[in-house]
Amino acid sequence: MLSMPLDRGFLRRRRVVLFIPVIAVLLYFSPFWPSIRRFGDHARQKLPFAYQWKVQQDFVPTQSELDCINGRTPRSNSDSNYKIDPIPNHVHFIYGLSNPYNKPSAGTFDFLCYLAIRSAIVGMKADKVFLHYTYLTDPPSPDPNASPLSNPWIKHLKDDIELVHHTPEEMAALKSSPDATWQAAHVSDILRLKLLQEQGGIYMDMDAFGFRPFTNLLKSPRDIILGHEGGNRGGLCNAIMVARKSSAFIERWLKEYNGADLSKEWNYHSVVLPKKLELQHPEEVCTLPPNGFFWPTWTWDHIEFMHEKLSSEEARNWAAEIDRNGGSLYEDQLAYHAWSQMAWERHLSKLTPQLVRTRDTRFNLLVRNFLQDDVGLA
Repeated sequence: MLSMPLDRGFLRRRRVVLFIPVIAVLLYFSPFWPSIRRFGDHARQKLPFAYQWKVQQDFVPTQSELDCINGRTPRSNSDSNYKIDPIPNHVHFIYGLSNPYNKPSAGTFDFLCYLAIRSAIVGMKADKVFLHYTYLTDPPSPDPNASPLSNPWIKHLKDDIELVHHTPEEMAALKSSPDATWQAAHVSDILRLKLLQEQGGIYMDMDAFGFRPFTNLLKSPRDIILGHEGGNRGGLCNAIMVARKSSAFIERWLKEYNGADLSKEWNYHSVVLPKKLELQHPEEVCTLPPNGFFWPTWTWDHIEFMHEKLSSEEARNWAAEIDRNGGSLYEDQLAYHAWSQMAWERHLSKLTPQLVRTRDTRFNLLVRNFLQDDVGLA
């Protein structure tokens, strides 16, 4: 019988291939994994041809964007003969569509969420603030009807907000089909559009912060106001929206979700699609420059810019600039989306009332005034 020669090179390659998943698992559970992941993200964003460079590129506001933010958008000929009611100064937040009792990664309503809602109360001076939720208890409970007042941050806010409970069945019905494997963020995308379509007002993500009243936007003749994401204006982001009820644009937007398989996408329907729809129906939308809602952006450099520690002189200068701008970093900035997906692990998860009060960063200077005097002092 002839014997086959032993291919030692093949055996070595096989051993390497077999060890790759083992090494990957060990790295994932290693205490160094967060640092390794951050290094990889940093390296990826710094590549010469990375998309992030387009996102953080400089921009100049267009005249129509300035007209939008300053309340000078002209009425169209078709609506010039009838009265346009202002958009209600009501702010809607959504949280807790997934239960952290079963899915700990969903998280609980925390200090950052508290600050976001306080920004609507203090900065935006909202007439009403609604918090739409399914699960808010802390510690988490399997019961969707458990009292949200078990959460200490809700206790601080309860006198200034209206809690609106949505059942798990109600949220499941928003999916395109019962078997659709949507993330909670996708369900939230539908819910926010429906709330604005039915009630009108302002929608804010739980990591979005309003710095002053949206007075000019609420009087816009356009039925929806959206902000550009990125200096390249690559999309119109749904993390902050202002809309009149029964908006034709939102109705068209909602129809695009019918039959959509959102399990294979992240931001097409929430960022890219509204930009496409706006290009098709520009007369229906008032668009803001990137610095209206979404600047600085989510890129590595911009996140560090917002959270790096400032010197005493830098802090004084930025505090004075914020004061001159009525509470914001830039003259035309009404709000800031803090991009928790990119900033949570590095910065946002570490925030405490004491750090916000004592550590001078651009972000902390912006939100410091939203803290109630008794928060974090016990």
